[in-house]
Amino acid sequence: MMTEFLHSLRELLARLADGDDDQALSQHWQSILQALVGDYPADASTLMVMDDGILRPVAVLGLNDEVRGREFTLGEHPRLAAIAAHPGVCRFPPDTDLPDPFDGLLDEQLSHVHDCVGVALKDDRRLTGILTLDALGPGDLDNLNEGELQAAAELLATCLRVAKRLSATRSMLSEALDDGHHQPSLHEWGSPVMRELMGSVKLVAPTDMNVLLTGETGVGKEHVVRALHDRSQRRNGPLVHVNCAALPESLIESALFGHRRGAFSGAMNDHRGHFAMADGGTLMLDEVGELPLSLQPKLLRVLQEGEIQPLGSERVQPVDVRVVAVTNRDLITEVKAGRFREDLYHRLGVFPLRVPPLRERLEDIPLLAGHFLEENRIRLGVANLRLEPEAERALLQWDWPGNVRELEHVLARGALRALGEADAFSAEEQRRAVIRIHDRHLDLSRERSASDPKPVGTQASTDHCPEALSLREATNAFQRDTILRTLSSQNGNWAATARQLDMDPGNLHRMAARLGVKPRQGS
Repeated sequence: MMTEFLHSLRELLARLADGDDDQALSQHWQSILQALVGDYPADASTLMVMDDGILRPVAVLGLNDEVRGREFTLGEHPRLAAIAAHPGVCRFPPDTDLPDPFDGLLDEQLSHVHDCVGVALKDDRRLTGILTLDALGPGDLDNLNEGELQAAAELLATCLRVAKRLSATRSMLSEALDDGHHQPSLHEWGSPVMRELMGSVKLVAPTDMNVLLTGETGVGKEHVVRALHDRSQRRNGPLVHVNCAALPESLIESALFGHRRGAFSGAMNDHRGHFAMADGGTLMLDEVGELPLSLQPKLLRVLQEGEIQPLGSERVQPVDVRVVAVTNRDLITEVKAGRFREDLYHRLGVFPLRVPPLRERLEDIPLLAGHFLEENRIRLGVANLRLEPEAERALLQWDWPGNVRELEHVLARGALRALGEADAFSAEEQRRAVIRIHDRHLDLSRERSASDPKPVGTQASTDHCPEALSLREATNAFQRDTILRTLSSQNGNWAATARQLDMDPGNLHRMAARLGVKPRQGS
């Protein structure tokens, strides 16, 4: 185990030195966790990194994919707090009163973790992360080599410290080049389309180009605007949001450009306007396609000249504003129909970005679901919310006309229905309850799911099985079949099989044990 672990650490350090992005590094964190726990009889394990007081899983084994979308705080999870405070390997007795943060979330159908071990990763006395190992059987981890695990954890903590310092060094270099502004890391997405989008955000954010952001209702355009602002040189300035569709036509000019006292009936005081409020920062013009034609030339002038003239004022006022225009309309169609000026369209759309609908990024559903489930777990005051396989399958087969916002609301309603269906709880029982969300709790129309064409990425044939598999089940089945066929072609030679599959031998053995192709070592 240790040789493979050290090899994985060396690879990660090399990637850190090269400045690889978060998406590339995530694969190496996963390799490190696999190498570290490969010989241990754990049913699940996590590597979590402390980020701004929140523990975020960067690698998981034996847990639902949605766990990667969850955030854990020491105040909400006393067992993690106990691990963080322990000077060495922290073991919990099977009858401990401290709830396990992963109860009900393991791949197996049993509800509760019965054996748990954790190690705090620290930079001197500062917590940088936590390593956890869980088993479903009492005493499964009794023979774990604590000295070996502690030594590996210390090496891992050193690696995290190097990662933090390399990140800080790159930030200081960026500050020297960017006039004192550092760039936060982008969120890790599972889908190629979102990784491509966030790569474009990373590219354009440091510039002053105007951005035209398009996408259906509910796809999360505001979050992309926030990412553009946070990664820009204006991040210390204001981010001002104005919804053009919510303003009466008679007040839009005043709202955007301001007015002086007495400029019109009812103007009792001077008003700055949103452009002035956003001076030195970013102005988000939401629903920009709703702007009336009469006002569009004035907006065009501001974008061209960089100055505004408040109503009732004889003087122009310079403003330094980066505009991000947002719409769910097809502005090209609006231009052709004469409802939107072509010159304004080109001025706003210097760098166009499209936020893809959720049906084009199904790989992100587990990550998003984990985030929303954790929010609802805290809101409902239960130990955990688990998405059952048929519920996950329903989420992946739905076409999501309301996109991410619809997913958020579906999961909130499903969690509440599942809690309501459960037996009556005392306050203490509810605190320890693992609530399982089934397909029926989501209230998605099965007829519509079955009759509509499947979204992109779900066209794989399932004629060979009686019912459609979940994404995790399908992936496991494919991996198991590929390993067995390759192993057979190599006459049972595992080393040759690893070479044929272009895998590290240790990783292959670990995967094969997880998939049931070979018995676990030591079991």
